[in-house]
Amino acid sequence: MNDLISGYRAFLDAGKTERECVREIIRQAETAGYRNIESVDRLRSGDKAYVVKHGKSIALFNIGTDPIEDGMNILGAHIDSPRLDIKMKPVYESDGIVYLDTHYYGGIKKYQWVTLPLALHGVVIRKDGTEVRIELGEDDDLAFCISDLLPHMAQEQMKKTASELIPGEDLDIMIGLADDEGEEKEKGKKAILNLLSERYGIEEDDFLSAEIEAVPAGKAKLMGLDRSMVLAYGQDDRVCAYTSLSAMLSQGEVKRTSCCLLVDKEEIGSVGSTGMDSVFFENAAAEVLSRLSGYDGLKLRHMMSRSYMLSSDVNSAYDPLNASLFDKKNSSFLSGGVVFNKYTGSRGKSGASDANAEFIAKLRAKMDENNVRFQMAEMAKVDVGGGGTIAKHAAYYGMNVIDCGVAVMSMHSPWEITAIKDIESAEACYRAFLTIE
Repeated sequence: MNDLISGYRAFLDAGKTERECVREIIRQAETAGYRNIESVDRLRSGDKAYVVKHGKSIALFNIGTDPIEDGMNILGAHIDSPRLDIKMKPVYESDGIVYLDTHYYGGIKKYQWVTLPLALHGVVIRKDGTEVRIELGEDDDLAFCISDLLPHMAQEQMKKTASELIPGEDLDIMIGLADDEGEEKEKGKKAILNLLSERYGIEEDDFLSAEIEAVPAGKAKLMGLDRSMVLAYGQDDRVCAYTSLSAMLSQGEVKRTSCCLLVDKEEIGSVGSTGMDSVFFENAAAEVLSRLSGYDGLKLRHMMSRSYMLSSDVNSAYDPLNASLFDKKNSSFLSGGVVFNKYTGSRGKSGASDANAEFIAKLRAKMDENNVRFQMAEMAKVDVGGGGTIAKHAAYYGMNVIDCGVAVMSMHSPWEITAIKDIESAEACYRAFLTIE
């Protein structure tokens, strides 16, 4: 297996949360010569710097020789994925079983998350500000699970629609059993809390200031007898994040400043201080500008509006078993190459940025020049599919932007499927894009 795919699988294994992704991105970026902008007083062409927000979003800049107010070439992707978040008061005992209470994050099919091995990843911040990193259920002989009814007793359950099959409040994770000896109240809960205290030095109240995610346990795998695919959790959208990062870190000196923007919260509308619908990116660009020629509001506006951006986001892969949902001639296919999606949104393009034809023509020429295989596609039939990406938030500044990424099958499920050829095509596309002038 080539270095790109090996590196991608390792990235997925190392980054099952957005915080873990950012830590790994910083490690790779610093190895490639990038510095935290907080340690930099002045920037010049050839310099490389990064800006981090709350440890969950990051922007990398490779400063070019052209004036930055002439615009940048930006690769933007999100690094959060659907999962189960542990609640602030999560640990409880019911009839001898100890549970963790959860609240699901992002669009999921809730029934897919029962009866599969789960791991816990995240951080706990104590009142004194110290950070405790949590990882349980991956490398040790341990896992967690949400139980389900046996078929013999599920007659009423099976009459429900798929969306009602497993209520959100029932997605509680089994983490232990109470000793059946004695009459002590909540004996099992106390035992579990004692284990957490012994292993991590945390108390029950520390969950109030914790960010712990339940994610599918296990490593990214090659799929198929021909090893032509990757099966893994979180490929939406870490497949585009990793290939964008790889393309960015492969660069030497550039004429037009390059940026790789990897952000949080896309799965819930890009909201919050670490999402694209915030001033994080604008502030990061302002920090760069201030260290180049001094902050100037008009220069910043020019810098943003004259930029080109690929909103590096995945697209739905054509599924022959559900062919009626797709417009086949406008669909993306596994191993068909990187996917350009002119508009996303839904129900009449609502929420889309709708890329300009002139920009698409420039991209087509660049792809042909670099022998990059690509396909143009929508997500599904009109009035069937849809969804938002970070593209519309970039378009707010007036820059040219289009969605461009990898086709994914079983999107938003615990285990998603991509084609190796498409991963390679995406990285080649992003490398070519960063050379556009």
